[in-house]
Amino acid sequence: MPEEPAVRELRLVVTAEDYDAALHFYRDVLGLTEQAAFASDGGRVTILDAGRATLELTDPKHAAFIDEVEVGRRVAGPIRVAFQVDDSVAVTAQLAAAGAEVVAEPTRTPWNSLNSRLEAPGALQLTLFTELDD
Repeated sequence: MPEEPAVRELRLVVTAEDYDAALHFYRDVLGLTEQAAFASDGGRVTILDAGRATLELTDPKHAAFIDEVEVGRRVAGPIRVAFQVDDSVAVTAQLAAAGAEVVAEPTRTPWNSLNSRLEAPGALQLTLFTELDD
């Protein structure tokens, strides 16, 4: 019987200058479910459920390849957050309407997904991807 994994959860912590705008964007527009919220001496934190988490490690050459496929040029820093969604076209439009900057519209990738790229609150670059069936 395999041992239980030592790590139980991957939590990405984002410090956003405009906390209220970022919370609205990720919770109310993208639809991440609020798990908990805490306040301390004028500060606030909200923990949002983003579904299953994975850690994707890449070397600089492959990161450049991903950027080339999704955007057409190297644009991401060392951290980029990817969300699998049911309809990357619709969610891209929804997030853009909520203030995200569309870096690249949804594009079919060589790995058979439909990916878009956005600059989002909290200075995060996002990939939205929808796995294609065919």
